[in-house]
Amino acid sequence: MAKKGEIIIEESFCKGCGLCELFCNKKSISMGKIGPGGFPIAQISDPETCNGCGTCGFMCPDMAIEVYKYVDGRSL
Repeated sequence: MAKKGEIIIEESFCKGCGLCELFCNKKSISMGKIGPGGFPIAQISDPETCNGCGTCGFMCPDMAIEVYKYVDGRSL
């Protein structure tokens, strides 16, 4: 099965608000390890489920998430 999307998280930008996890309808993101600020930071928990919808990146107030959507193996 071809990959539908990809998430790249810039951990140094993440402040641990959890909005990406809350709004991800595929549950591809979870709050994981503790970051340098002492709070959990976003982690890709299941990259295979990501469909590249972009909701996590849109919801992130710190612009810590880049989302790529793939169609026929190519990034849009």
